[in-house]
Amino acid sequence: MKKRGYGLLVSSPVFAVHIAAVAGVAILGWSWKGFGLAMALYFVRMFGVTGAYHRYFSHRTYRTSRWFQFVLAWLAQTSLQKGALWWAAHHRDHHKYSDTKLDPHSWREEGFWWSHVGWILSRDTEDTDFKKISDLARYPELRWLNTYHIVPGALLGFSLWLVGGWHAFVWGFLVSTTLLWHGTFSINSLAHWWGRRRYTTTDDSKNSFLLAIITMGEGWHNNHHYYQRSTRQGFFWWEIDCTYYILRALSMVGLVWDLHSPPKAVLEGNIDAGRPRAVRGPVDALPKPEPTAEAAAE
Repeated sequence: MKKRGYGLLVSSPVFAVHIAAVAGVAILGWSWKGFGLAMALYFVRMFGVTGAYHRYFSHRTYRTSRWFQFVLAWLAQTSLQKGALWWAAHHRDHHKYSDTKLDPHSWREEGFWWSHVGWILSRDTEDTDFKKISDLARYPELRWLNTYHIVPGALLGFSLWLVGGWHAFVWGFLVSTTLLWHGTFSINSLAHWWGRRRYTTTDDSKNSFLLAIITMGEGWHNNHHYYQRSTRQGFFWWEIDCTYYILRALSMVGLVWDLHSPPKAVLEGNIDAGRPRAVRGPVDALPKPEPTAEAAAE
C-alpha cells in the first residue's frame, strides 16, 4: 500500500490522548479505584470492538434487530476507532487481501508500526468505501454515526468528567482508551507474528491464549482466518472466548440470534466440506448478506 503520510487531524488526537493519560496519572497519582474503572470500561468497550465492529458489522456472524444494531454501533464507537461502517469496510479488505500488499495492515508487508497503529493514522485509510459495505450502508442511522464517529466517545468522556471529575476522566477515559487501542491493535500486528497455527491459511494468522484474554477472544486469530463465518472464535471448550459468552447470554434474552458455530468438518481442518462456499484464497473470503426482508437487521 502506498502511504501518503499521516494526517494531522487524525494522528494528533491519538498522540494527545496518550500524552494526556500519562500526564494525568502523574499529576493525580496512582489509584487502584481509578485502575479498576479503567479496566471496567476497557472490557465493556472491548466487547463493542469484538462483538460489534468485528463479529457483527464486519462478518455478520449473527443477527439482531435494527435498534440493537444501532446500540452495538454506538458502543463500538465509544472506543474512538472511527465509524462502524469504516471499520467494517477496512476489515473486509483485510480478509480479502490478508498479508498481501493490498492488506490495509499487514505485518508481513509493512512491519510492526504500520500494522499496529500507523495504518489507522494514515490519510490513505481515512475514507469509507460504501460499496464494500452495501449491506450496512443502507441504514441512514449507521451512515450518520459513521460521519460523526467521534460523538459516542466524546460523550462518554464528557459524562465521566461530569459525574466523577478529572479523576474519572483521566482513568475512565484517557487511560482506558489508550489501553483499549493497543489491545485492539495487537490483533492486527502481534496476532500475525506471534503464536501457534492450527490451520493452514494463506496468511500469517496465529492463535495466542494471552491475546485472547486481552481481547476477549480475538486472540484465536488463526481459527478466525480459517473460518470467518463463526461467531465463536475459540473453536474448542478450552479456548476462552468471552465475547462469545456475552453474545450467547444476549441470545438467551432475544437481543441477538442465529449465532454461527464452526461445523465438525471445519474443526477437523476440512474447510471445503464444512461450508457451502469454499474460500481457500484471500479473495472474496467474506460472504456478503443480501439486503432482503430476512437481512440481519429487521
